[in-house]
This record gives sequence, structure tokens and C-alpha cells, in this order.
Amino acid sequence: MNEEAKWFVVHTYSGYEKLVVENIKKVIKSQNFGNLIKDAIVPTEKVKELRNGKFKEVEKKLFPGYVIVKMIFNNESWFAIKNVKGVTGFVGDPYNPNSLSQSEIDELGIEKHTVNVDYKVGDVVNIVSGSFEGFSGKVEEINKDTSKVRVVVSVFGRNTPIEVDLDKVILKV
Repeated sequence: MNEEAKWFVVHTYSGYEKLVVENIKKVIKSQNFGNLIKDAIVPTEKVKELRNGKFKEVEKKLFPGYVIVKMIFNNESWFAIKNVKGVTGFVGDPYNPNSLSQSEIDELGIEKHTVNVDYKVGDVVNIVSGSFEGFSGKVEEINKDTSKVRVVVSVFGRNTPIEVDLDKVILKV
């Protein structure tokens, strides 16, 4: 059986998220579950807060009381996660929860996929998907961190910069 690991949302006691992740990682090592349970994370974002008259960058939990676990779901992995101290259960059906969709994973930024492109700033490219499909334009900027490319296209005779996913653009030949 060659199943693919998927991301599941696990409910925890509020404030126990980091401890739950640490405990899941201990279970992976101590019970040799690396083949079933691949990863566990607390989704966070960096925000700037004003403290004592100064801005300070801090990490905030996106979903307090929740941990995201990448695993192959079966009775063994379910039992291992369910019995981690601080876990109250899986979100959804407690015995057969739904995994996160690819769009949810992308939106949360859980997995970063690097896209290698064969074009560079100044090249003329074709947009192959999305609202501007069929348009051609000149690459103005490539941002690998956000997986976006800014392309200047002609819309109604005006040069208009638009931002498109890196993989929605190909080099014009």
C-alpha cells in the first residue's frame, strides 16, 4: 500500500499547540512512525505590534487551538495522534476526518513549492492561464518568495502591470 500523506487539522487545548507538536514529533521518533506521520506544525504569521512605543515583530498563531499534521491516515496513525497529550481530536468526523484540500494548503502556505522558470526580467512571455490567458507581455519582476511574476501587458492600448503565478507564464517563442 503506497498511500500519500495528507494534511489534517487536529484540535488541541488552547495554549498547548507547541507542546502538542513537540509530543507528536516525540511519538514519531519513539514509536518509529516516520513512515506514517510526516510532520506537525502550528500555523503562524509574523505581525508587527506596538509595544512601549516601538514596533516589534511577533509570531501569532493563525488558528489558536489547532495543529496541522501531515500523515497517512489509518487506525494506527489516528490512534497515535489521538492519544498525544493535549489533543482533543480531529476536526470533522472524529474517526474519518477530511484532509485539507490543495487550495487550503496553498492558502495557508504550509508547503512551499519552488517553480523553476526559463524566463528572466525583460523577456517576452505568454500568459497561459487565468484572467489574462492569451495575453503576451514583458517580464518586469520575478518574486520567487511569493511565486509571482509581474508582467506588463497591453490592455486597451495601455501598458498595464499584472501579477501572475510563476507557473502560469511561459517564454514566448
